[in-house]
Amino acid sequence: MSENREEMAQPGERRFFARPKICQFCADKNLKIDYKAVDMLRRHVTEEGKIRPRRQTGTCAKHQRELAGAVKRARHIALLPFVHAGLEN
Repeated sequence: MSENREEMAQPGERRFFARPKICQFCADKNLKIDYKAVDMLRRHVTEEGKIRPRRQTGTCAKHQRELAGAVKRARHIALLPFVHAGLEN
């Protein structure tokens, strides 16, 4: 029973290949985190209005903290909504 998982995969079945995520803010030094850049902030917020975690976006810890602060600031001055409008019960 020392078969590999790859050998046990069915033909035509897709396998998950995790590619290493790099922080886009570390890679591109010209890209700045700003609360007024709403289009950039929306990529880091889910449909429900939650901030996406680091494991989804690939940002480093330093930039994730800056990003969270910028999203919260944009919410406070009504550039971003706190919650999605379709979530009312």
